Amino acid sequence: MIALEQQLKQLVQETCQHPHGSIARQRALTSLIRLINRSQKLWKDSSTYYEDALQLTWLYFCRNLCEAITAKSAYDSDRSNVITWMNAYLKRRLQDMYIENQQQQLQHVLEEGEDRKITDQIVDLIIAPPQPSNLLDQVRQWVESDKTKVLQRTYIRDRADVNAQVLILRRLPPESSWQILAQEFALPISTLSSFYQRKCIPLLKEFYEQQRVA
Repeated sequence: MIALEQQLKQLVQETCQHPHGSIARQRALTSLIRLINRSQKLWKDSSTYYEDALQLTWLYFCRNLCEAITAKSAYDSDRSNVITWMNAYLKRRLQDMYIENQQQQLQHVLEEGEDRKITDQIVDLIIAPPQPSNLLDQVRQWVESDKTKVLQRTYIRDRADVNAQVLILRRLPPESSWQILAQEFALPISTLSSFYQRKCIPLLKEFYEQQRVA
């Protein structure tokens, strides 16, 4: 790993020594991209929008590695290695796409005739909290600790291993797809999705309301 970080740092320095838009910059950038791909250290998951997020990450990488073209600041090798920097951006884009996807799903539920008041409250929880990143951290901490054990006690019939704690954690960004979860737990997608809508989302809603009161 140390050798890889040294190679990456050297290639970044070499790339940024050349003028923006020059052939020499492009060649060095290509070598750096190949090394990053070969390292297999970039974050991966099974999201249907992963490839889109990855393409955005590569675009961000090319535009802001040496100069800050679309970001507030360029990459700083003193703060992290370049792959760590890319993974942080990639995860943020996955989170954005997750939120957008959840919004679309909830809108679809609403259009199918779900109660508007309840759906709007769920939208408040998942889609548009005042501080999304902070709320996401709070939700994750609440689910992982499960101090009252209510999440672990809420499970699919005869499948205590498929409980609310497990499913909520797996559906937090960057979430596992229903297809992956169905294969992993050997259950139909409809069973998992229905359980999530009926049991998990009300628990999330209750947690959110408690946070608002607090």
